[in-house]
Amino acid sequence: MTDSVLFSSFDWAGNTLQNRMVLAPMTRGRAGADRIPNKIMGDHYVQRADAGLIITEATAISEEGIGWVDTPGIYTDAMVEGWRSVVNRVHEAGGKIVLQLWHTGRASHSDFHDGNLPLSASAIKIEGDEIHTPKGKKPYEVPKAMTYDDIKRTVEDYKKAAISAKAAGFDGVEVHAANGYLINQFLDSRSNQRSDNYGGSVDNRYRFLGEVMDAVLSVWAKEHVGVRLSPNGAFNDMGADDFRETFTYVGQQLNKLEIGYLHVMDGLAFGFHERGEAMTLAEFRALFDGMIIGNCGYTKEEAEKRLSDGDGDMIAFGRPWITNPDLPTRFKHNYPLTSFDDPSAWYGGGEEGYNDFDTYREQSGKDAMTSLT
Repeated sequence: MTDSVLFSSFDWAGNTLQNRMVLAPMTRGRAGADRIPNKIMGDHYVQRADAGLIITEATAISEEGIGWVDTPGIYTDAMVEGWRSVVNRVHEAGGKIVLQLWHTGRASHSDFHDGNLPLSASAIKIEGDEIHTPKGKKPYEVPKAMTYDDIKRTVEDYKKAAISAKAAGFDGVEVHAANGYLINQFLDSRSNQRSDNYGGSVDNRYRFLGEVMDAVLSVWAKEHVGVRLSPNGAFNDMGADDFRETFTYVGQQLNKLEIGYLHVMDGLAFGFHERGEAMTLAEFRALFDGMIIGNCGYTKEEAEKRLSDGDGDMIAFGRPWITNPDLPTRFKHNYPLTSFDDPSAWYGGGEEGYNDFDTYREQSGKDAMTSLT
């Protein structure tokens, strides 16, 4: 065993988190066509309830926010009931869980919206990639630039989703402002070419996120709200030359709101826009006084270093937790990890590639039985 800082407790929003490991939000596409959270999703999160904190997969705040096949939503009563079942099971297993609020913006397609174009800050499409739609893989489209009415309606959708998340019993919510989705599209000066008070200067580009935060904070106490940022990310055609100025400002504004945590994808494993030196957790520590979560490609050793140096308070792990449902146990005892290099069954479908991975104890038992036969 080890006395790693990863396994020390941490106080957040009136909760004592059992360790410093966060289950990262990972889209897996298991909710089905009705987008209602179901039993196998509950099984998945319960298997990983020994995380210090679980952040759910990205969850659509509205039909307009959809951009992936079979991902869950939080905008109908049935969806709320589905999530309530998941949350209750996680709590019974001793875990803490927050809901990630998601609007994909231009990272969507008219196939998801009855032929209507997806929305974005500006009418600028994602270049160099294609999207999986209900009708197959297709090129991205030029989105519709949001009107003031569109913006007002979407902010209200975030508020409704926050209300629904509270009704489902979550321990908090995370506003997804990363990875090239709608809020990130407003923040980025390449995807946002507006000439009104939602575009141009960094404070204007922050305005949409600021309004979303005001809406969410009218529902949730500030300590129960987090925001996810990806200052270094290239996913969904993100990255602008002024990224450091932009995200420094965003970090400062979020700190003024005194929210519960900032979730920063500082690692480069998900792609780097290479428009300057990557921003670090230490930079955000200088800007933000609350809990900081680092994310993206961390090894156990790298996580321990960031925590020991005081740059972060928690570290999120994603892919290793897919194939190692008992990842904290494996890290704590230095058990070997099951490989997480094959993503072929990660997205969509049922149990395969989702809930069919063994714990180390189960794996060892099977190996022992094999050696006897």
